[in-house]
Amino acid sequence: MEVILLERVAKLGQIGEIVRVKDGFARNFLLPAGKALRATKENKTRFESMKAQLEARNLELKSEATKVGEKLAGTIVALVRQAGETGQLYGSVSTRDIAEALTAAGFSVARNQIVLNHPIKTIGVHDVPVSLHPEVEVTVRANVARSAEEAERQARGEDLTVARDEDDEEVFEEAAEEIEAETDAEAEQA
Repeated sequence: MEVILLERVAKLGQIGEIVRVKDGFARNFLLPAGKALRATKENKTRFESMKAQLEARNLELKSEATKVGEKLAGTIVALVRQAGETGQLYGSVSTRDIAEALTAAGFSVARNQIVLNHPIKTIGVHDVPVSLHPEVEVTVRANVARSAEEAERQARGEDLTVARDEDDEEVFEEAAEEIEAETDAEAEQA
C-alpha cells in the first residue's frame, strides 16, 4: 500500500514522501496514529493544502522536544531490583519501569518514547535512548541496583557485578600483612 507521510517516521521517510509499506503496517499503525494518509488523488491534493500547517506543527513540536531534551539529557534514575550474587536480575527492567522513574523525577515521558532494544537484565548503569520527537533523541542513564546504597556506590563508579567473598578478602588481607612483615624483617637484617 502506498501512503503519504504526515510526519517523519524513523527508517521510512520524511514529511510528504509517498512510500510503499505493507498493508498491515499501514492499517494497524500509520493510519490510526495519524502518521500517514492513503496515497489517493484526493488525499494528495488534501496534503498539498495542509502541507504548510503540518510543517509548522512539526517545527513547533521539535522545538518543544529540544527544550525538554536539554533538561532530560544525562538524567540518572535509580531502579532498585532483586538480583543474584553475580548481578543477574531475577526479572528485568522494561520501558514501563524507566518511564515511571522518569515521571517520578519530574519529566513527562511515555513508555513508547523509550527505545529499549532488549530488556535490562543485569545490575549496573545502562544508557537508555529516549525519543522525544522523530528528530530529537536524548540519552538517560538507568542505575539498576539491589539497594539504594548500591546505587550510590555504582554512581561513584564501583563495579558491583563482581561476586566478592568475605573469606577471600580476609585471606588477601592476611597475605598482604605477612608479606609486609617479611619485607620489614629483611630490611632490619640488612
